[in-house]
Amino acid sequence: MQSMEKFVIDTNFFINLEIKSGFGKTAEEVLVSFTKMGDMLKKKKRAEFFMPPRVVDELAGFFEKKELIRAFLSIVSVKSPHISDIDFPAHVFYQLVEEMRARSYRGLRIAEEGVVLAGKKTTGREFAKKQEFEQAIGEVTKGLRERYRQATRFNFLDSVADLDLIVLSRELDAFLVSSDEGVLRWGRIFGAKEMSPTFFKDRLAALLS
Repeated sequence: MQSMEKFVIDTNFFINLEIKSGFGKTAEEVLVSFTKMGDMLKKKKRAEFFMPPRVVDELAGFFEKKELIRAFLSIVSVKSPHISDIDFPAHVFYQLVEEMRARSYRGLRIAEEGVVLAGKKTTGREFAKKQEFEQAIGEVTKGLRERYRQATRFNFLDSVADLDLIVLSRELDAFLVSSDEGVLRWGRIFGAKEMSPTFFKDRLAALLS
């Protein structure tokens, strides 16, 4: 008897339309189409789908029609990872801590550069209103926020929900379905299996045939 394949799905699979998943042109279409296919696979006992509770909360926040989420959750198992029952090599956590420290330092240096630049732009000028001052440095602070985000968050785990996805995938020996570069990168470091969102529909269609 063919065993069921397991998949842990990230929120961005449904809302990142740049993926070209083939399920639809809008987030709502993707959710509805996936739910229909998932329901058929579940009835045929060909696939199981999982989401950690934190990720479910994220997903629900993107859709006003709560009946769509209810239908989706009828075919998805909401499961928290057993974080005390799974082991990872110690070097993974050393690497994680080292990178967190390095990113924090880079972020601090970028912030310092932004403050210096803002000071140079406003030196010797007086502003009659607070609004004038904010407009003067607005471009600088906007660039500062983006650079800080890139330095500290890009290609990294920026939430506990991200870690939930990876740990649950490892625990269940399931495929991790995500387009988040940080999640994928650390999923590989932790040894999780992965499924490209672009080819996910083809994989599910093959299971149905």
